[in-house]
Amino acid sequence: MQVNILEAKNQLSKLVKAALAGEEVVIAHHGVPAVRLVPVERKSVKRSPGAWAGLPPAAEDWDSAETNREIADGVFGSWGHEVDDGLAYQERQRSEW
Repeated sequence: MQVNILEAKNQLSKLVKAALAGEEVVIAHHGVPAVRLVPVERKSVKRSPGAWAGLPPAAEDWDSAETNREIADGVFGSWGHEVDDGLAYQERQRSEW
């Protein structure tokens, strides 16, 4: 199917569906083919169940205020204490639940 730019603008959803269904869609400019609308090839990633099974378990205090403070200091340096105030607030909110 070939359509001009104005038609393509007005019927883009229809044209995308046609291209996804395997139909060749060409968009023309003043009757001259300019571009072809084609689906993007999806890269299939081979996933293997249990790929993370060999990782060590997380520490019991992985989400403690102290651990979060250490991370904030490492990432934000002197600004980490401002972030820490927010983390402490979050910790208080969690304990109230």
